[in-house]
Amino acid sequence: MSVRTAIHFRKSFFGEAERPVAEAHGMTASLFRYDSGIEAVRLSNRRGHLVVLPYYGQMVWDAVFDGVDLTMSNMFDMPRPASEIVGTYGCFAFHSGLLRNGCPGPQDSHLLHGEMPCAPMDSAGLEVGEDDEGPYMAVTGRREYVMGFGAHYVAKPRVVLRPGAALFDIAMAVENLSGAAMDLMYMCHVNFAFAEGARIVQPAPFTPEATAVRTVVPAHVPRSPAYDALLADLARDPAVMEVLDEPHRYDPEQVFYIRGLRTDEEGGTAVMMRRREGDAFHIAYSTRAFPKTVRWVLVNSDQKVCAFALPSTCEPEGYSAESAKGNVQTLAGGETRRFSVRLGYLTADEAEAEECAIRAL
Repeated sequence: MSVRTAIHFRKSFFGEAERPVAEAHGMTASLFRYDSGIEAVRLSNRRGHLVVLPYYGQMVWDAVFDGVDLTMSNMFDMPRPASEIVGTYGCFAFHSGLLRNGCPGPQDSHLLHGEMPCAPMDSAGLEVGEDDEGPYMAVTGRREYVMGFGAHYVAKPRVVLRPGAALFDIAMAVENLSGAAMDLMYMCHVNFAFAEGARIVQPAPFTPEATAVRTVVPAHVPRSPAYDALLADLARDPAVMEVLDEPHRYDPEQVFYIRGLRTDEEGGTAVMMRRREGDAFHIAYSTRAFPKTVRWVLVNSDQKVCAFALPSTCEPEGYSAESAKGNVQTLAGGETRRFSVRLGYLTADEAEAEECAIRAL
């Protein structure tokens, strides 16, 4: 039986000084405002913390556990006001979609990764409670999207942290408030830090069929004969990317589509990036909710990221291309679709056990 207490935020609650707003079960939620004006919630337990931006697409800006920073290296010392994600590309995770997703192609007019990443939320709050898994704290939010002669939906994102845990949940619920069907394209875009020498552990082989390199390169990626030759090499043998021991290969970025992931009986799967130290970054999700998995790796002087598993309903080539491939889902009038990802940090012992579990799928 679930028991919860809800705290409804107001923007006036957020000041320059960080102040606690709730303490329970060995966890603390504190509120502050960045110098850029963007409000933030720090969820902390004895292992570490998350920084969530409750009114700004409910991005997870920062994630640190057991002294390990999980977030991509980037150029942004704080979140910046922007209308699209490239204007503040330094977060740990964001909600990509929902009507449109990915890199717009020549026939597309949508923003990079759609309307949700930087969306202003209508309301936000904190839940403190207990459920079947025990105590938790959760940042909650609500955003109603309505467009004359267009779509009308409500998005309800949620970030959940539990006592003593270095794994946490990022969730999204989308309800179509219209009587007409709407397009749905959603990706949980998680930007883990690049760890040189780390090894990707996935329940799929590193073959051209199962770990397919993207050969349709978007306009923002600089092309060269050397880059095109590398793509051709990776298309023949992606196994060289199992271990991240050649950072120069990821400038420009590399994108892979991971296909045919093995799952448990409920359709659940997991992927892990195991660092040289033996510990790991980890992500688990349902392939029934997320039929696609994308890998994005970029290493240059400004940004270092290994998004080793991006759970998604589609691939990231933009609306027109994904529609042609049959990857744009439909949400019927009045229907709600729910997504949830469990992710975070594993100690060396936990990583060893999880690697065995992934290989046993």
